[in-house]
Amino acid sequence: MAWLILIVAGLLEIVWSLALKHADGMTRLWPAVFGIGVAMVSLGMLSVALKSLPVGTAYAVWVGIGTVGVAVVGMLALGEPATWQRLVFLAFIIIGIAGLKFVAPS
Repeated sequence: MAWLILIVAGLLEIVWSLALKHADGMTRLWPAVFGIGVAMVSLGMLSVALKSLPVGTAYAVWVGIGTVGVAVVGMLALGEPATWQRLVFLAFIIIGIAGLKFVAPS
């Protein structure tokens, strides 16, 4: 169950990051409020997952999901470049996340 909570927390990382992008430097109230609220939920879920997962592994997975997710959404929806180099390095992050999950104590 801790892994599921951690994955959802990582997905919420994507949501709050994109909300803050739309907050335009905190000049737009509702995207800023939404982004900060979702960030707090994500952090809270990370905290719950840390009760039974190693901190280094859990934090790396949480941040990695957010990193890859935001980068992919940026490329697909925000017009950021999707070069082969970016995709290769994102693949390295995904491999690292999967590796940490597989070697983490149950």
